[in-house]
Amino acid sequence: MAFLPVSRAEMEQRGWDWYDFLFISADAYVDHPSFGTAILSRLLEAEGYRVAICPQPDASTPESLTVYGRPRLGVLVSGGVIDSMVNHYTAAKKRRSEDVYSPGGRAGLRPDRATIVYGGLVRRAFGKIPLIIGGTEASLRRFAHYDYWGDNVRRSIIFDSRADLISFGMGEKSILEIADALARGTPVRLLTNIRGTCYIADRPPKNAVVLPSFEEVRDDKTKYAQAANIQYAEQDPVRGSVLAQKHGDKYLVQNPMSPPLTQSEMDRIYALPYERAWHPCYDALGGIPAYSEVKFSLTSSRGCFGSCAFCAITFHQGRIIQSRSHQSIINEARNFLWDKDFKGYIHDVGGPTANFRSPACEKQLKSGACKDRQCLYPDICPNAKVDHGDYIELLRELRALPGVKKVFVRSGIRYDYCIADKDDSFMRELCAYHVSGQLKVAPEHISDNVLRYMGKPGVKVYDRFKDKFYEINRELGKEQYLVPYLMSSHPGSTINDAVELALYLKKNHIHPEQVQDFYPTPGTLSTAMFYTGLDPRTMRRVYVPRSPKEKAMQRALLQWSLPGNYDIVREALIKAGRRDLIGFGENCLIRPKINRENERRNKNGSTNSGRKGPVGQNKGGPPRRGRGSGSKGR
Repeated sequence: MAFLPVSRAEMEQRGWDWYDFLFISADAYVDHPSFGTAILSRLLEAEGYRVAICPQPDASTPESLTVYGRPRLGVLVSGGVIDSMVNHYTAAKKRRSEDVYSPGGRAGLRPDRATIVYGGLVRRAFGKIPLIIGGTEASLRRFAHYDYWGDNVRRSIIFDSRADLISFGMGEKSILEIADALARGTPVRLLTNIRGTCYIADRPPKNAVVLPSFEEVRDDKTKYAQAANIQYAEQDPVRGSVLAQKHGDKYLVQNPMSPPLTQSEMDRIYALPYERAWHPCYDALGGIPAYSEVKFSLTSSRGCFGSCAFCAITFHQGRIIQSRSHQSIINEARNFLWDKDFKGYIHDVGGPTANFRSPACEKQLKSGACKDRQCLYPDICPNAKVDHGDYIELLRELRALPGVKKVFVRSGIRYDYCIADKDDSFMRELCAYHVSGQLKVAPEHISDNVLRYMGKPGVKVYDRFKDKFYEINRELGKEQYLVPYLMSSHPGSTINDAVELALYLKKNHIHPEQVQDFYPTPGTLSTAMFYTGLDPRTMRRVYVPRSPKEKAMQRALLQWSLPGNYDIVREALIKAGRRDLIGFGENCLIRPKINRENERRNKNGSTNSGRKGPVGQNKGGPPRRGRGSGSKGR
């Protein structure tokens, strides 16, 4: 095994005087199946194609590409594991100080809107050459879309990047079809029938569903919401339609999603000869921080039928679960045993949702996911097959491996799916063997009003899960805690909803150290709500907290006990008409201002309401800190 070449010198070491594809990535090169560039380049290599990797090129000069020589078949461009704008900026649009996908965590090694910038660089370097863009950034921006950072509607990224094709989604099937067609000499302009791709056309195909145009969605928010709903409904590999959206005098055409990978196809992809490390050129720079999160983790599945409105998984991986065989996963785990850094701990076994290992119901592979019905919301569909048996068996096999001390589950789990399982074996084994003191779950909010817009179950479902979790841990004699992920300022959330959440946190002794402001990223229904003020699913008005001040209030209410949040929490309570929560009563969130100032002057301000509590929760008593979970996060 060897890394794919990242320079002309490495190409010459292989004896290459020509090659097929140049693969440009906004991330550093890590040869591991958690990184799309590694998967697609290794898959192309396995099919006999020569691929050179160009990670984070200097966008100021075409020479950063021409030094490789002109590729025989084309150029592939990925904006990285996450959208470059999300990588660079917080929800408050502040510049991030680090980039975990770059050497040493250094920021600034990729440009804003990386796919567009690299596309222009390709055209300057190679002129008319097949240019295929893919990855998260291209996938989620494939239609006209609202751009939070510019606060405007941008046209499809295929036009701004000057690309010939978008390979959207995970891309394994479409990239091989594209490569084979180009190798046969088919002009890239004729590649119009490959599933999982978008292309530019003079007119829409006869069988296409035509969306409101770019100009319409740019100028009319109702049209934008209508387009978003159609796009979302048609993202299905079985029943999805061809979609077309006019941009000026051209059309963006999206073919249906690629079919789900079979288990044998998934197994093959994860068995390719990855080096499972960052390229040695990064050693002196401190390596790639993101790799430490996945080095001893195992991908079990793809896709998610949870369909949260703020999540782009439906638009990217789809709602139909695809999973690897037990043997494939166990073989990968056995490789850990040869690594000098492996201490016996497998950090995660999961995917977008860890406890999903098969399609939601038997008909999905034949008929597709339901167009007008969610699998889990507002209630679990009667046709859903709720069964953790396969996942339990997989976890048992992994923890039985010689040399494995502990197998953690740190991907998100769907607590409503857990509760719906009449057999509590999974929850018992999860608590007994797979939690590292704290289990992170994502209720996101507790107001049923907000949860309705999120597409999440009501708070009573979370409370049932919470009670069951602590009951099982008491029976096991374990001291373990739930750490809830919480989101402020999601569309639909009012100040009063935020106050309701703050009261819930106080009642349940939860002191979150981190909360997430809603981040309007491309490709989600929630972003469409944020931009239009309409719920695309119903076309009804939805309240959207927009001002920085109100967003700061909602965020502060989630951390009402922090001394530094006192003034803004007080202002929020007054704005909400909840002065009754300022005082000394059992339900009060903060003390009156004059009393607080006296305490400060007397240096007696270390009250329970002012201390920074642990992130866990302890039902029936004060919160106590458990061991860190080391979760990968959302």
